[in-house]
Amino acid sequence: MTEHLDENEDEAFGVTETLVDEVLEAVEAGDAAQIDQLLDPLHPADIAHLIEQVDASERRDLLNVWNGIDGDILSELDDGIREEIIENLAPSQLAEAVRDLESDDVVDLVEYLDEEQQEAVLGALEGADRVVVEKALAYPEESAGRHMQVEVVQAPEHWTVGQMIDYLRSEDVELPDQFYHVILVDARIKPVAYVTLGRVLSARRDTPLRDIAEESFRTFNIEDPVGDVAHAFNHYHLISAPVVDNDDRLVGVITIDDAMILLDEEHEEDILRLAGVGEGSLTDTVIETTKQRMPWLAVNLVTAVLASGVIGLFEDAISAIVALAVLMPIVASMGGNAGTQSLTVAVRAIATRALTGSNVWRVIRRELLVGAVNGVLFAVVLGIFGFAWFGSPMLGVVLAAAMIINLVVAGLAGTGIPVILEKLGIDPALASGAFVTTMTDVVGFFAFLGLASVVLL
Repeated sequence: MTEHLDENEDEAFGVTETLVDEVLEAVEAGDAAQIDQLLDPLHPADIAHLIEQVDASERRDLLNVWNGIDGDILSELDDGIREEIIENLAPSQLAEAVRDLESDDVVDLVEYLDEEQQEAVLGALEGADRVVVEKALAYPEESAGRHMQVEVVQAPEHWTVGQMIDYLRSEDVELPDQFYHVILVDARIKPVAYVTLGRVLSARRDTPLRDIAEESFRTFNIEDPVGDVAHAFNHYHLISAPVVDNDDRLVGVITIDDAMILLDEEHEEDILRLAGVGEGSLTDTVIETTKQRMPWLAVNLVTAVLASGVIGLFEDAISAIVALAVLMPIVASMGGNAGTQSLTVAVRAIATRALTGSNVWRVIRRELLVGAVNGVLFAVVLGIFGFAWFGSPMLGVVLAAAMIINLVVAGLAGTGIPVILEKLGIDPALASGAFVTTMTDVVGFFAFLGLASVVLL
């Protein structure tokens, strides 16, 4: 059943295990024509997905036999795989691959490459295209200027629909492969509005473009953080938006596909960081993966030692009442899980701009109440459990009280710690987990063992 599900999942991307096997058989036979026949019907994203499914030696063999790699496929590849393939492409192949890409796709292709690889890609571009890409690379890494495309369709704000249509049909005009808006500019090339292609095509020729402009119009500065741009696209349901320089002049445009990719990358990065695996990928080597995970395992080791130190403070109590050693992991584990629940909600809310200074205290109060309610409910269950197992009513009371305390602290820590870290300019997704786990472990052990020492001894 599992194999069937896996096969269907791959088929959703146009790539099946059978197709991968057929491609590898054609590679082994040195049959480039057969590879072309198998891959030509696929979308570039599907071909990239297939390339990522095979190991490094099979990829090298594929590229040695097949010369069909192009810029669209490179753009879809995982960063690590992309660098590996670029290293193995001849300059002529690389030039052919990137020649027809939009400027933003070329920037995305080269921005994370080392200097030598960047030069190889840039050297494959025509002079004007190279200047555009180099200018984009000069902007801050996570800025709108770095991720915009300079291919823009613009028109004077006083034009009519007829003038616009005639311009679009002119043989002298080189249009982007995809665009959604005509951007209207004033005499100083400052964007003042935009019109969708649908409205242009459906309006009378004598209609002024300003009369059919969209109400959603807004611009972004070249230095605006791309995270803010992506969230604005999502919040205001934008399709595309002009990017302006510090003099408010039009220099490029960001489109919905790029904005959603940026938003997805931000969310994926948060999920990976919450798990303490950095920006890991299935294509990373053992050494790369080890380096990414080792720091956070080391942090967890330190926090575990700290929690063990708390346990050591109550060594006499544990020696006198063996039941404490049996029950204390329950309190810490429940607190850790509750803290992780609050933490995940808080980090997600911060990432989506839903958790702000105006509602943070309301959210914290809610999490405290949730922790208190869950604490009471599970305290009753664990109190009865402790009494039934060890025959000590006071042990059940201690266990119940410690559970309430730790779940309340878990709700406070899970929400409060990400907010504090975000205020300090530290990524909440990166550092919150270790702090929350430490707090719930320490408080859980201290509350349970401390109460037991006072009440039971």
